[in-house]
Amino acid sequence: MREILAVLDRWYAARVPFGLATVVSVSRSAPRGPGAALAVGPDGEVVGSVSGGCVEGAVFELAQEVVETGAVRLETFGYSDEDAFAAGLTCGGEITVLVRPVTPARDPVFGAVAASVADGEPVTAATVVDGPAPRGATLAVWPRTAAGSLGTRGLDAAVAADARGELALGVTGLRHYGPHGERREDTVTVFLHSFAPPPRMLVFGAIDYAAAVARLGDFLGYRVTVCDARPVFATPRRFPEGVEVVVDWPHRYLRGTHTDERTVICVLTHDPKFDVPVLREALRRPAAYIGAMGSRRTHDDRLRRLVESGLTDEELSRLRSPIGLDLGARTPEEVAVSVAAEIVALRWGGSGAPLSRTSGEIHPHGWSGAPGF
Repeated sequence: MREILAVLDRWYAARVPFGLATVVSVSRSAPRGPGAALAVGPDGEVVGSVSGGCVEGAVFELAQEVVETGAVRLETFGYSDEDAFAAGLTCGGEITVLVRPVTPARDPVFGAVAASVADGEPVTAATVVDGPAPRGATLAVWPRTAAGSLGTRGLDAAVAADARGELALGVTGLRHYGPHGERREDTVTVFLHSFAPPPRMLVFGAIDYAAAVARLGDFLGYRVTVCDARPVFATPRRFPEGVEVVVDWPHRYLRGTHTDERTVICVLTHDPKFDVPVLREALRRPAAYIGAMGSRRTHDDRLRRLVESGLTDEELSRLRSPIGLDLGARTPEEVAVSVAAEIVALRWGGSGAPLSRTSGEIHPHGWSGAPGF
């Protein structure tokens, strides 16, 4: 959803009705997780995807239908051996999609949600999927306030409390309640779509490899910062637009910067006076991924220095060095792909092996919907 919100917000601001289809649950192997969205706007313009192409045609028709009728639809798509021409997932999985019309009158909080996402503010959009409550009704929940309604005060209060409890991690999925928010009942199904601020990628060392890694980090949805103590290298014109460039000693900058379990740290300096102090700081704080560039010889020397600095074996075990997967990469862009591949593999528990040499499901099941790690 996040990647198409700018277009949806433009349609919404112009008061143009559009049909919004959102994946609310998946089972077994499925190409997209909960929160994936497709929208159909004016003149049949389509943005987004719910399945990577398998059922897009059927969902396109549903999105047009709900704009015309005003009715909200809940549809499940899976593979059908009986009907070869039915829309379904050839991967064998199953997805459930909520399709609803969106206008300022029907969804008065949509614009506020889109604005918060654009500004990097945490927000959850809770939408009634099924049960004795208005299907398609939406409640927007921020850390200290909420807007909209799901039908009853009790349901609003229960959903808002749950949304705030999971907002920091951006957890997305279905929750079940009674019509007045009773937690021991499951008659009302609500989809909580949480938008946490984008995870951070911190790149230390403003070398040519850093520009390529920063570009891919931005593409993957990270908020990227490049830091180097050398002002001649740490200049914004050397990096993609939108990447923050900081002139400071890496360890000093990291010491004053918040990190969490989704943060990615890439140390590309391969110079002991820079990378040993910043790695010592990084390996003692929350982070999802900590990688360092360098040859085998550089790695061995770096480990020795880190041990001498007082790091334990447990702390050192978090270090990915040499950085990246073995792709045979040579150019900065190829190296960046190998780094990004290792980050994605660690995020989802992938092996990094060619899919042609593996068996079982390709797409992960049990999506958390949490951005980053």
